Parts: sequence; structure tokens; C-alpha cells
Amino acid sequence: MRWDADQVDAQIVTGEHMHLIRAVYEPGAAYEMHSHPYEQFSLLLSGRLLLTVGDETREIGPGDGWYAPADVPHGGAVLGDEPAVFIDVYSPATAWILDVFAQGRPIPAGERAGTESQD
Repeated sequence: MRWDADQVDAQIVTGEHMHLIRAVYEPGAAYEMHSHPYEQFSLLLSGRLLLTVGDETREIGPGDGWYAPADVPHGGAVLGDEPAVFIDVYSPATAWILDVFAQGRPIPAGERAGTESQD
């Protein structure tokens, strides 16, 4: 899915008890501060983020992960000129995430941000 106004692409794999999301935030995009009533684990694959979870703010890079407990505000900003690509795992699976994905628009696999062309 793509959310053009937010400069975000994402794909979701959903199961009975959890969601796995691959998110790509373009340079300059904000990872808006938010919270939700379930826990989240995330792993940054590429790019850099200025990340806030609760009262802690730090700059993170590829290979860094974070945990956001239920109801703890978290978010940040993409740093530099490279997209930030990360994986989120949410538990439990919730209709809220599926509702967010329903608001995006489908994008062909060859146009996904953060992927290399197979040409």
C-alpha cells in the first residue's frame, strides 16, 4: 500500500495473533508520534531515524531495534537522504491495522520503495 501524503509505502503479512509490516518512509517523512493498546517490536533495516519511545529519544541506524509497550507514545523522523525501511511486528492482530491498510492504495511490486529493480 502507499500513502502518498505521508510518503510511506508498506506491505503487511497478517495472521491470527499478529501482524508483520514492512514500512518504507521516504527522506524527510515523519514517523508520526502515536500509541496503541498493543505492543510493537521493530527492526530498522536501512536508513536512519531519530526515534522517540516514551521519554527516550535516540538516533538509530540499520540493525537497531526498538520495543514500544502498549499505550506508550512512539515515533520520530527520517534522517538523511536515504529511505528508512523497517519491519514492525504487532501483537495481537487487530482490525485497526487492517483499517489503516484499507485507506492506502495498492502499488505494483516493481514500484515499491526500498526495493531494487530486477532489470
